[in-house]
Amino acid sequence: MTDLVARRPTAGAGAPAPGPASRGLLVGIAGALVLVFGLAVATGNGVYLLGAVGFVLALLVSVTLHEAGHFVTARHYGMKATQFFAGFGPTIWSRQRGETEYGVKAIPAGGFVKIVGMTQLEDVDPADEPRAFWRQRAGQRAVVLAAGSTVHFILAVLLVLLASFAIGRVAERAPGIGAVSDCVPTSVAAVEAAARGTGPECPEGSSVPSPAQAAGLRAGDVVVSVDGEPTEGVLEFLEQVRDRADSPMSVLVDRDGTRSTLTLTPVAAERPTLSTTDGDAVETVGAIGVIPQQRVTTERLGPVEALQQSGTVAVQMLEGIQRTVTEKLPTITRVYSDDRDPEGFIGIVGAGRISGEVLASEETLSFKALNFLVLVAGLNLFVGLFNLLPLLPLDGGHLAVLAFEQARDKVKRMRGYTGELLRVDLTKLLPLTYLVVLFFAGFTIWLLGADIVNPIRISQ
Repeated sequence: MTDLVARRPTAGAGAPAPGPASRGLLVGIAGALVLVFGLAVATGNGVYLLGAVGFVLALLVSVTLHEAGHFVTARHYGMKATQFFAGFGPTIWSRQRGETEYGVKAIPAGGFVKIVGMTQLEDVDPADEPRAFWRQRAGQRAVVLAAGSTVHFILAVLLVLLASFAIGRVAERAPGIGAVSDCVPTSVAAVEAAARGTGPECPEGSSVPSPAQAAGLRAGDVVVSVDGEPTEGVLEFLEQVRDRADSPMSVLVDRDGTRSTLTLTPVAAERPTLSTTDGDAVETVGAIGVIPQQRVTTERLGPVEALQQSGTVAVQMLEGIQRTVTEKLPTITRVYSDDRDPEGFIGIVGAGRISGEVLASEETLSFKALNFLVLVAGLNLFVGLFNLLPLLPLDGGHLAVLAFEQARDKVKRMRGYTGELLRVDLTKLLPLTYLVVLFFAGFTIWLLGADIVNPIRISQ
């Protein structure tokens, strides 16, 4: 993100410190790096480390490409860019190529590009003034400002297309048995009381012995078929059991590579309907006393299906962002509580942790790769949209100021004004800018702490 106030050059000075818009991201990335390495050392889980660090590195690449978007478009329009660095802090390596210094700095927490005259507040060498950013035409400045977010959108599209065309989509495998109960509660009230912890798991008079336990089902078994009908997912398994109340059924299970057939009879029990249109309805169905476990893989798609899947994923990501900033906004106050919303806000540290857990899971490699690509794509989409918010010091704030200037100047010309057009005085916007920076920095630190002490986990 380009700086709001470019610093005055001083003799012998190093690269500029990250601008206000970058500091929150810097804190988050640095925290993510420290956390994932700490967790890897504590758990000895090298696969977790690979996933978490892979996410952080993908984020660093995205941020560097964001700055490259500003750099390339600025150079295209003849503006002068004096520095392009990956990282912040002390310089590890740099090389002067023409008028630009390229290099790498010690702290891998983003990057920056120094474009001469980003605002009229900067002192510019008279020889460079014709090439200063703020001297260029409005359309060119708009392109340079929007280039960072445009890069994020392009990355999101490419990653989604890569995921859909190279891997496909998620598909369920035969379900597993997550747990086997000692009994089957026969009433909805007994089930709900046990779930709330206000009643026993096996209430006297409202439960019967578990058919699954009696038949020898174990946690970890994989259900291959029921009565010869292949079982391709958790929902299908539930429907197969529900349809066989008081009727014997044969279940083919896979246990550590060995298949065997078990016979059991589901007991009749009251359960909420599976219908999505009437969630309060209750019906009598078959139950065997197990908690099924979803198992997933991926399936390859043809070109047309892959393109359709890409569109579906993109819509899902946009809907997820919309839900997060609307429906999930009140949950920000609960990120440190026991009832933290698992679908609510997370920071960079939380996203890195989830990436590590996905890679360390027992799912298929293709499923892990698909989730990683979609996770990084979603992050790029969010960052691109966030950066366009009409708030300084974000690029969207600079675009809003530019749009205001153009609209105001057009009205003045229409009214016959022929004098010199003045730029917006950015010094008057600095207090609001610092307030925005303070808010987002605080928000970032708030989520950083929650992701460390009260993390959202995809597995328990």
